[in-house]
Amino acid sequence: MTLEISADDIDQAALLAELRHWVELETHTPDADAVNSLVDRVEAIAKAAGLVTERTPGTMGFGDILAVRTPRPAGSNQKSTLILAHLDTVHEPGTIKTTLPWRQEGDRVYGPGIYDMKAGALMALEAMKLAVRHDSGLKLPVDLLFMPDEEMGSVSSRALIETYGRNARYALVVEPARDGGKIVVARKGVAMYDIVVRGRASHAGSRPQDGRSAIRAAARLVLELEALNDPASGVTVTVGTIRGGTGRNTVPAECRMQVDARLPDEQAAVEILGKIEAVKPVDPDITIEISGGLSRPPFAQSESGRRLFDHTAEIAAELGITLEGVSTGGGSDGNFTAALGVATLDGLGADGAGAHTFDEYIHVSSVAPRTALLANLMLTLDGDA
Repeated sequence: MTLEISADDIDQAALLAELRHWVELETHTPDADAVNSLVDRVEAIAKAAGLVTERTPGTMGFGDILAVRTPRPAGSNQKSTLILAHLDTVHEPGTIKTTLPWRQEGDRVYGPGIYDMKAGALMALEAMKLAVRHDSGLKLPVDLLFMPDEEMGSVSSRALIETYGRNARYALVVEPARDGGKIVVARKGVAMYDIVVRGRASHAGSRPQDGRSAIRAAARLVLELEALNDPASGVTVTVGTIRGGTGRNTVPAECRMQVDARLPDEQAAVEILGKIEAVKPVDPDITIEISGGLSRPPFAQSESGRRLFDHTAEIAAELGITLEGVSTGGGSDGNFTAALGVATLDGLGADGAGAHTFDEYIHVSSVAPRTALLANLMLTLDGDA
């Protein structure tokens, strides 16, 4: 394969300078105004490059969703290459000035959200600008979505992701690369439940027989839920928090727990979530209230996904990148497109490490080759890849 764009075509110094602006604009997910400050900057860059922007006002207290689209004829419904990115981070405001300042140490550049995933988001935009300007032209239109709430489950963005996904032939997710540059070909589904166990309070000393301990019932339930773990099949069920009671001398009337489940495929999701939602108390005087469910469907690698990986690996090899695909337990917006049957590839952002920590960094050496990889994908993907 003859590449249209090489790593040498990437102005890495300019890209890193712009990336610094993105990182220093801290965008903690709950701070809609802060997220929108970066949305403003991204929108201005896209418009200056001649790209079409469509901004959807935020809902549920989150920032705006920005779509950046390549120009196309009015009324065109041609299937697109969809790129998924997010601008929000888990880091609270002030992190850039205290525990995780922007700094470069050799091949590493540190900063809050730089790895997850401001580098990948900017790389996607730069790749799009390069691809649009290239003489060979795009075979498919490109839509690049910037979400404001991915770190909190994309609850306000999911509907729009799925709307774009239904008109996409491919979905490329610029979440960070893993473990030296590996990309993600499958992700587990994610389910989250809040469970409230209610009993009856009484004095633990004088009238213990009148009480019905919610904590004791919850303890049984914890063991029942954790017994659903199956490492061989990849199913994990974790009771992450539990709290209850009002004092040491009172039989507790209430206990609450938060449960996380990770499911490798649709069959496991149906089976395990059915069991979680069917739990019942042993004591008839105890009640259990369950809310929540599947927040991200399983993302299993499809046959079209395998072909997309092979095509991407061929381009990567020309750029000196040996591409390896991995499965992961963490969810992303790629779960939504994969569940729609769209060929999806994830982890196409920068290589690095330390997501969600105070040691978050990218490898500078990964930026130009992987930006070129994205640009070449945009130029070469068509109905046959």
